[in-house]
Amino acid sequence: MTQDVISECQSEISQLRSNLTGIIRGKDDIVEYVMMALFSAGNILLEDVPGVGKTTLAKALAKSLDAEFSRIQFTPDLLPSDILGGSIYNPKSGEFSFRPGPIFANIVLADEINRASPRTQSALLEVMTEVQATVEGVSYPLKNPFIVIATENPIEFHGTYPLPESQLDRFIVRLELGYPDEEKELEIVHSHRTNDPLQDLQPVIDCDNVTRIQALVGEIGIEESVLKYIVSITRGTRNDPRLSLGASPRGTLMLCRACRALALLRNRTFVIPDDARELAVPVLRHRIVLESKAKYNGQEAAGILEDLVDTIPIPV
Repeated sequence: MTQDVISECQSEISQLRSNLTGIIRGKDDIVEYVMMALFSAGNILLEDVPGVGKTTLAKALAKSLDAEFSRIQFTPDLLPSDILGGSIYNPKSGEFSFRPGPIFANIVLADEINRASPRTQSALLEVMTEVQATVEGVSYPLKNPFIVIATENPIEFHGTYPLPESQLDRFIVRLELGYPDEEKELEIVHSHRTNDPLQDLQPVIDCDNVTRIQALVGEIGIEESVLKYIVSITRGTRNDPRLSLGASPRGTLMLCRACRALALLRNRTFVIPDDARELAVPVLRHRIVLESKAKYNGQEAAGILEDLVDTIPIPV
């Protein structure tokens, strides 16, 4: 991997960043993490209160890519077949034929995912891990690239089902947008004065180039000491007395992949320890479970991870 190869894709990365930051104002770090997830072929969980731009961000990403987009509105009566598809009888031929569901797209928005029953939520487990869907015993490959962007409201409990740990572990990153500051909120109001800025958004990168950049991410170097540093972070979550469940080996793999993608976005051919320090919270906080005592003391996953990372020596 040479610097020239990485630099060649920076123009497309810059255009994509410009598209997204023009829609989601004042959240440049969140935009970068979304791009990091895209280029590391990882799924995204956007958890925040209504109206802060979760769905808008997903739509902006989809419109910025020359890719197929589908939106699934999760409701309590949604069935797995509504997501995956199923066999339809053709009276003329007398045979059944498979009709693909909305999951067969490049960018899939799972809107308010925690409103569906656990049975329906579990329909996403295979597709998010193996990029294939098994329907009636037959496995169908999904499109490439493929990414699930799920949204959920953390403050609404009636009619919702919490995501199980096994499903949370399939998301490479969990993000919270938060409210914009006064200046950026004023910009948002002005930008919506005549029409929705999403309508004017044009694709800036196609699926082939997304796949090419995803392949480059796998070639980003991680020096052995930095790799051991990343492993120390995830293993530290398993020994922390404040946690009843630490990050899984999948968490270690996803943190490595996320660090590689972040290095590429920042025009580097190698990962540095600061990448792991920065990404530890967004990549690992949804993979850990707090002990009851820690919860009652008002501690949060992000704070515990920050404390943990501070105790691990940084490789020189």
